[in-house]
Amino acid sequence: MENKSFRALVVREGDDKSFTRAIETKSIEELPPGEVVIRVRYSSVNYKDALSASGNRGVTRNYPHTPGIDAAGTVEEDAGGRFSPGEEVLVTGYDLGMNTSGGLAEYIRVPVDWVVRLPQGLSLRESMIYGTAGFTAALSVLKLTEAGVKPEAGEVLVTGATGGVGSIAMRILAKIGFSVVAAAGLMDEAEFSEYEAKLKSLGAARVIPASEVDDTSGKLLLKGVWPNAVDTVGGNILATVVKSTAYGGVVTTCGNAAGHELDLNVYPFILRGVSLLGVDSVECPMEPRLKVWEKLAGEWKLDNLEEMTTEVDLDGVEERIKLLLEKRSKGRTLVRL
Repeated sequence: MENKSFRALVVREGDDKSFTRAIETKSIEELPPGEVVIRVRYSSVNYKDALSASGNRGVTRNYPHTPGIDAAGTVEEDAGGRFSPGEEVLVTGYDLGMNTSGGLAEYIRVPVDWVVRLPQGLSLRESMIYGTAGFTAALSVLKLTEAGVKPEAGEVLVTGATGGVGSIAMRILAKIGFSVVAAAGLMDEAEFSEYEAKLKSLGAARVIPASEVDDTSGKLLLKGVWPNAVDTVGGNILATVVKSTAYGGVVTTCGNAAGHELDLNVYPFILRGVSLLGVDSVECPMEPRLKVWEKLAGEWKLDNLEEMTTEVDLDGVEERIKLLLEKRSKGRTLVRL
């Protein structure tokens, strides 16, 4: 195809090992190998993008690099013919935005097996309001329900409920009949009051501060108060949740914003029969991937998606990256390209 020029966020490493970010002009021929070229219409900004944009080698090994683990747009070219020019598609997960030039650019080129046809009932814009965060949230709910958890089992705790994944998980659970307890982030009293009202308006039955699920006593087991839980932050909060889950409860885990280490013992598992289920949105096989997107376009589709979304253009991404790195970002950031 024609070697078009386009705008992209590019992260570069300096001689002093510092990293800078700027909007630059690139060309199609600079993109990595792949069968499908996509004109990106919408993307989003995620915590992993912020890490990649700041030089985190655990996310991105080589620079210069364009982050963006989400992309939705129209097919420009498919060398294999599976997709037609103009067809609406989306890409989340796999290596997009990690070591493959990502969606914070007007064009991407990716392997055909990464590409999902936009499901009926979902617009390109809506798909990126969900993005990886929404997909991960829905996959967490799917894991919970496929483990046999039903609304009549009692409350479901959702940690990180003011973040992208947590807020969407909370809303999906409320939509399908669960009573949700939302654990808000670490914030002062005035800010907590503001988000308590907001989270209740979005479906939470109760809102608690994160400090209530951040036990530092060192106890091996805590009172079993949560029938089931969706954890989105990891670290000591996840350890606290597992130790305070009631008998036979199920906990899903999908994030590490609160830390990647997990200080646990076997007692919640062998004395209470608690199940801890990992949720991976990156290498998720295509069959459950398609199932999740169909649910997000259908029976799990949320009303008023705009309420949890801040929209920016490519020039506005820098500010959102800074907010994520400072752990001050709330809800989802949609990027209009």
